[in-house]
Amino acid sequence: MPAWRLTLLLCLAETLNMAGYSAVAALLPELRHAWSLGNAEIGLVEGAFNVGYVAAVPFLVTWTDRRDPRMIYLAATALGLAASLGLAFMARDLWSAALCRGLAGVALAGTYMPGLKILTDSVTGPKQSRWLAFYTASFSLGASASTAAAGAIGQAIDPAAAFVFAALGSGLAFLLVAATVRSQPRATHPPMPDHPPMSAWGALWQAARNRHALAYSLAYAAHMWELYGFRAWLVAYLVFGATGSLAPTGDTSYPLWGAILLLLGMPSSIIGNEVALKIGRRRQLTLAMLISVALALAFGAGSFLPFPLLLLLGAAYSLFVTADSASLTAGAVAQAKPGQSGATMALHSLLGFAAASLGPLVFGLALDIGGDHAAGSWLGGFAVLAAGVACGPLILKGMLRTDDPQGRSDHPKA
Repeated sequence: MPAWRLTLLLCLAETLNMAGYSAVAALLPELRHAWSLGNAEIGLVEGAFNVGYVAAVPFLVTWTDRRDPRMIYLAATALGLAASLGLAFMARDLWSAALCRGLAGVALAGTYMPGLKILTDSVTGPKQSRWLAFYTASFSLGASASTAAAGAIGQAIDPAAAFVFAALGSGLAFLLVAATVRSQPRATHPPMPDHPPMSAWGALWQAARNRHALAYSLAYAAHMWELYGFRAWLVAYLVFGATGSLAPTGDTSYPLWGAILLLLGMPSSIIGNEVALKIGRRRQLTLAMLISVALALAFGAGSFLPFPLLLLLGAAYSLFVTADSASLTAGAVAQAKPGQSGATMALHSLLGFAAASLGPLVFGLALDIGGDHAAGSWLGGFAVLAAGVACGPLILKGMLRTDDPQGRSDHPKA
């Protein structure tokens, strides 16, 4: 199958699998009320998604070095369908919602990076990072589409209907991958006779000893702390900026505006990787992350602005909050050693989503401490996100060795 066609199919399948990804964020005021939760508790429910991802990704993604990633992908898609139905019909309080949301995170662990592994096994050469950039950018498309669709359906019908819609998306993704993606024999990197397959944690430890790849993965964790806090609280912040409170409004325009802002992350991620190929990966990442720090603080301080100006500021912030995403992932993949690409991607996801599980929670704690009615509390939440992403350039500077000062290499070292 041509590289462009496989990339398109996997991007479409991942977008369908993410139909419920932003449902909690898009309907946060309504679900907080329906489940009788505080700000930190609804942040915990959203964080449970990432906890499930972190718990599963070391095993599911490292297995792709020894097993067919297509089968892992299909099994995880089926789990995602079940998790969405659980959120629709079983979630009633903090723990039931967190459990179902955590299972949805496990499902993403078995689709997102295994889908990337299918792509990296099939596409090689100097254009590989470009196809990877399109795939990672589809994450922003999925997040945006989920915000718009789940918000509209949840407001027009009820929140449960948004999760039923998510289950339908998973079902379509299952059929698409099962019908179009071929199984891949695990002979790409056969184990040497004197090196039997390692456990998942052993493989992760070996990947962690790769200093260059680890630098990109730790910087990715700083990025994910910011990105997931931003995605979880964006729609709620737009509601606050327009109304001065977090009371349910029944207005579908806020999820729609949130979706539009998130959609900007898709071209931004692709363009960021192209810029990295021109000026050097470390230089591009440092610039993008530092600009993101400044915009996070400006956006968080802008709740008093007229709503159109707040949207413009949010659009600028959204452009830079994802400008480092594809470049970080492509950097880690490029530096993976032969036979360790699955383990390297697993470690990359493990570190990233561990940080992502905390970002929404700490943001919610900032609101509970200061009160979600106070503009200073929202600024504090965005300052927390800014502090996280500010660590990225420091990590890259400290860990990338002087023989690769700009992170220019796009191919693994021999």
